[in-house]
Amino acid sequence: MINSHFLRNIPTKSDIKDAHLRIKEAIHKTPVLESSAINKEMGCRIYFKCENLQKVGAFKYRGASNALLSLNKEDLKNGVATHSSGNHAAALALAARSSGARAYIVMPETAPEIKKKVVASYGAEIIYCAPTLEARETTLEGVIAKTGAIFVHPYNNYTIIAGQATAAKEIIEEIGNSDFLLAPVGGGGLLSGSVLSAEYFGDKISVIGCEPKGADDAFRSIRDGVIYPSVNPKTISDGLLTSLGDKTFNILRDRLHLIMTVEEHSIITAMRMIWERMKIIIEPSSAVPFAAIMENREVFTGKTVSVILSGGNVDLESLPWSTANR
Repeated sequence: MINSHFLRNIPTKSDIKDAHLRIKEAIHKTPVLESSAINKEMGCRIYFKCENLQKVGAFKYRGASNALLSLNKEDLKNGVATHSSGNHAAALALAARSSGARAYIVMPETAPEIKKKVVASYGAEIIYCAPTLEARETTLEGVIAKTGAIFVHPYNNYTIIAGQATAAKEIIEEIGNSDFLLAPVGGGGLLSGSVLSAEYFGDKISVIGCEPKGADDAFRSIRDGVIYPSVNPKTISDGLLTSLGDKTFNILRDRLHLIMTVEEHSIITAMRMIWERMKIIIEPSSAVPFAAIMENREVFTGKTVSVILSGGNVDLESLPWSTANR
């Protein structure tokens, strides 16, 4: 059930402007960084929007803040609930704490330990389930039936999408138009918001979604015009394991330039290069757009490219390049 305070239609330009004003004091306006060494090596000019430096270490705090700040005290009396493998869980937990509301988070048992600890540290009640979408949804239904909490979907929610759109809005306002804007795609909340902001605030910006080959359900869904579920995805990018929702699919189907899929070794190489060259920590999901540039240099040569680095929550005990070399 959609709460009456959540948007019921695809966010308009005014909706995204309103969301930005609503969350302005709650979020960080994250920096846009460049690396001359990376630009030279890739043969294009890349602007990185550093949502890895956002609160909770991910862009998800934008959407969660917009959702919670759209609710009143009566709406929040029974708390909020969601299912998430990590970043949305942490974002909703912190946004709920800031609003004085309880948060109930259904997490798969296989979620990274660092993300479990972060969610717990924000005071949310965690309910664990098997690592399948069916288990997540069934467990969440039980939680909502028991508590009366409001469900805040991780991505298939127009109010969430409007909040996520503010990241692309900020980079467009800061650097102006670019030839391309790249963002990773899992459930599609960030990418949907990005294409809307590119349409409303930019001028002829081609938006490209980026996805691991081992979790390419969004690529196949957009290609074939039907939503494919994410079944047994195999990728290090744990933030990109979910399938598109009907709301994100409808936005992307009509507006997205294309989706590029990338190999696992490219994701690891891209992640490591950003760590080494830019001295910032990003998680594997964040590295997927840069991996797309690495694998498709001929597309981006001589162009200006905006990249949203979606998050920076990494388990430092199991870095991918260390694991690969064992």
